[in-house]
Amino acid sequence: MTEHLDVIVVGAGISGIGMGYHLQTRCPDRSYAILEGRAAMGGTWDLFRYPGIRSDSDMHTLGFVFHPWTGAKAIADGPSIREYVVETAQTYGIDRHIRFSHRVTSATWSSEEARWTVGGTGPDGAPVTLTCNFLCMCAGYYDYARGHTPDFAGAANFEGMIVHPQFWPADLDYAGKEVVVIGSGATAVTLVPEMAKQAAHVTMLQRSPTYVVSRPSADRVADWLRERLPAKLAYGLTRWKNVLWGMFFFRLARRRPEKVKQRILGMVREHLGPDYDVATHFTPRYNPWDQRMCMVPDADLFGAINAGTATVVTDTIDRFTAHGIRLASGAELPADVIVTATGLELQLMSGVDFRVDGEPVDWSRRLQYKGMMFSDVPNLASVFGYTNASWTLKADLTAMYVCRLLNTMRKRGLRQATPYNADAAMSTEPFLDFSSGYVTRAIDSLPKQGAKKPWKLNQNYALDILALRLGSVDDGMRFSNPVAARAHEPA
Repeated sequence: MTEHLDVIVVGAGISGIGMGYHLQTRCPDRSYAILEGRAAMGGTWDLFRYPGIRSDSDMHTLGFVFHPWTGAKAIADGPSIREYVVETAQTYGIDRHIRFSHRVTSATWSSEEARWTVGGTGPDGAPVTLTCNFLCMCAGYYDYARGHTPDFAGAANFEGMIVHPQFWPADLDYAGKEVVVIGSGATAVTLVPEMAKQAAHVTMLQRSPTYVVSRPSADRVADWLRERLPAKLAYGLTRWKNVLWGMFFFRLARRRPEKVKQRILGMVREHLGPDYDVATHFTPRYNPWDQRMCMVPDADLFGAINAGTATVVTDTIDRFTAHGIRLASGAELPADVIVTATGLELQLMSGVDFRVDGEPVDWSRRLQYKGMMFSDVPNLASVFGYTNASWTLKADLTAMYVCRLLNTMRKRGLRQATPYNADAAMSTEPFLDFSSGYVTRAIDSLPKQGAKKPWKLNQNYALDILALRLGSVDDGMRFSNPVAARAHEPA
């Protein structure tokens, strides 16, 4: 017989572990399983193994709301984050619900039965089929199987090694070698100072600059609070301090972009000195927070530049050569190793084939609902974090809302919850108001957002607390109980 569960969670990264905690805490009478396609938990923090990998958000907001981050560094390295995720899962027994090497490939909803049939493969590659009343997608937003790499002319002629950070070779030896890192995002600004510690020289080659902001790797306020208060209270206060500061800075950037821009560039000049060409190498073409900012702990990128072990070059690529990269300006960068830190491939819903009553789901024709569900798709939630704050803030709120929804359905004796837009004339907007490459490349395939609540994203943690923890579960939602399903136990 096909195994049935109340809830299936797809993905055992930060989102999936958080969802598991809230399910077993707030819906303890519900059975659940976490299906993880890889052989280990941790998601992003287990997949990426490139040198220096670290969080681009502080750990007091990237950490779980229910399990304090107690590490010394607020900007933590990847292995420490992975250990934190594993330790959290083990502490609360969430790890016992994880089924590793279970890759989900299809999910089919039946209104007649009010349940999902989830298909995929198990550890031995054999087909696996499960059913559930509610499905939670917690597998992130990008394709684990491929990163984004443009077609570079002459790449086949390069005699050195070309590496994408998403697939970093464990045995790559770059000590004493010339390295070129292509890119200007979070991955590039992480790799450059770390590789510069061993390489002969590292060049960060960027087509256009990104806003780069330095902040201390340790949070002195958090350390002070932790010495004087219980761990959870200190963690909660630090979390709110950082949330409110982030909200203030984002709002200021949107209201007074030129002022914020000049302050950021002024801080860069303070690090690099008055003679450095900040206008060329660190002044983006867009306003602050039109794309995600790059955070460097303890000014490590600027330190590598000042030490002469790293250089930033702003130019476009003409072609790869046998021994490096020829630029459009005619200059040539020597390289033994080229790292293509050129971005991710956004993949909504982990590439799973979704069908509702036999009809394929075209996500580009759906409206997002409260940042987690989709119009006319029943009993499905998907975790998608903030573009202007830590991912986990929204992941925790999403999990809490799902539990509220499940408990409401149980209380009312109903099995099906479907977001429904009754205003056919409502205008729509892109899902994300963000100009980053990985977003613009995929924008046409993403759901839309509406012009009003609950179809419009907040991108604001405080507003989402009001909407998701305290707001109604009935707005824009149709609850139902199909006739054919009434003989079954409610979800």
